[in-house]
Amino acid sequence: MQQIVRNVRIIGTGSYVPETVYTNEYIETFAPTNAAWVEENLGIKERRIASEDQPTSDLAAKAGLKAIESAGLKPEDIDLIIVATSTPDRLAPSTAAIVQDKIQAYNSVAFDLAAVCSGFLFSISTAAQFIATGVYNNALVIGADTFSKIIDWSRRDCVFFGDGAGAAVLTHTESDKGFLAFRLYTDGRGKWNFTIPGGGSEYPLSHENVDAGHRYFQMVGKAVYETGIKVLPKAINQVLADTGTSIDQVDYLIPHQPSIRILKDTAKIIGLPFEKVMTNMDRYANTSGGTIPILLDEANKAGKLKPGSLILFAAVGSGWTYGASLIRWS
Repeated sequence: MQQIVRNVRIIGTGSYVPETVYTNEYIETFAPTNAAWVEENLGIKERRIASEDQPTSDLAAKAGLKAIESAGLKPEDIDLIIVATSTPDRLAPSTAAIVQDKIQAYNSVAFDLAAVCSGFLFSISTAAQFIATGVYNNALVIGADTFSKIIDWSRRDCVFFGDGAGAAVLTHTESDKGFLAFRLYTDGRGKWNFTIPGGGSEYPLSHENVDAGHRYFQMVGKAVYETGIKVLPKAINQVLADTGTSIDQVDYLIPHQPSIRILKDTAKIIGLPFEKVMTNMDRYANTSGGTIPILLDEANKAGKLKPGSLILFAAVGSGWTYGASLIRWS
């Protein structure tokens, strides 16, 4: 997508992670895993875990309020809320509607967007189009997940995910800065390589389906890795080509956090020095929809994003869904 009417920029960021920390060493005491292997191969040392009474909307609302404050706005100034999540509070209503009520942003239309780990990228693309065409002015986009609620802690793949939420406020601008391009993709042939089968119409909640483990995520790790190092470079290179940008001009890549191996191999393939690749999976693991906006908020608060900086976003998620975006920071 290229801008049609108005340029769109990010004016505020926020994030929130739960207080409880699960280290690799702690998980090693009850799951068939090895702490050193997890850190070396995945880049994860610890992750945050939501409490039993802390649904996804709680994390999302806290991150959203911080982003609104960062933007210098009030909840009533927001006219669009999109929540990217694959762990909604309920099947109905949308988590976005629950968040709207929690932050009292009653002037907004609110809905969820499901693209799993690519969810925030898909959501900012959607919000940017609404703003670019003048339909809405101030959009709150939140990526939030509580994968700990759907983890089988007796399996070795329980180490991959953590809980967290990040948010960004988008608005229009008269400057030549802001989002330059988006490229989004879906390939449904990969739908079985990462899935959460239970709770929908295929496997409704029942004793049989719960006992069969259908409420937990299921992942083919090898397929995730092989797909990641193939499609992330594809999406990134296409966005660069769309905008006539060379990889040398990019200041930072803020990617989804699948594993350190995928990110290192992707950086090598596209020719980007790894010191320009932002990561936080050592502290938070993979927070799915929350990964990119949490990283974005950390970089913003640390003063790393300067006016005019070229920032790449990239993600790959279940579906398969994947894509990239380029923004000139303002």
